[in-house]
Amino acid sequence: MRKQEVIEGLRDTWQVFRVMAEFVEGFDTLSKVGRCVAIFGSARTHTDDPLYQTTVELGKKLVAAGYGVITGGGPGVMEAGNRGAHEAGGDSVGLAIDLPMEQEANPFAKTLIDFRYFFIRKVMFVKYSDAFVFMPGGYGTMDEMFEVLTLVQTLKIRRIPCVLFNMEYWQGLFDWMEKVMGEKWHHINAEDLQLFHRTNDVDDAVKHIVDYHKKNHNKKGRTIGHDDKG
Repeated sequence: MRKQEVIEGLRDTWQVFRVMAEFVEGFDTLSKVGRCVAIFGSARTHTDDPLYQTTVELGKKLVAAGYGVITGGGPGVMEAGNRGAHEAGGDSVGLAIDLPMEQEANPFAKTLIDFRYFFIRKVMFVKYSDAFVFMPGGYGTMDEMFEVLTLVQTLKIRRIPCVLFNMEYWQGLFDWMEKVMGEKWHHINAEDLQLFHRTNDVDDAVKHIVDYHKKNHNKKGRTIGHDDKG
């Protein structure tokens, strides 16, 4: 075996240990956090944007309802969610990711973990979130949204409240999913469009999450990672 092949093999082996270390840190840290709602949205949302203030309000009202907030730990919508939770005295968690062009962690994420690997970060979001709220965002928000909906649709995780917030932003996508993906091409079923709740109102978003957990009280707890499949 050539020297370069040996070196590459060692690199792959050590990468396994880096992956294991990130999983261990994530599990150890987040297992100590209470019930949380994940808020996703754009890092490009400025503090003077009404959406920023709306997300701060959402974070506060989630804490008032008994939840903490988990975000990607960055600026914009993520900062706003963490800020609301922090100012309301609740758990404020940031799962940051190392990126070449972005972004420093926001100062309101009091429990902060830095990840190198996107796939490990996704596992942490899914395992330790009791609901998901998708604010207007870019590719990252879309990625997380469809990842979660796919896991619910394929029964890989239990049903969990998912909220699309601000239908001025999401309506075009919803119409395309309904008319093109569903009615024209039959790639999804009508019931797949019931996997998420649509709203423009903070109180309605929080109520949807709270009501779901009241009706499904036997399905509280971590989304994945238990022996049972409920």
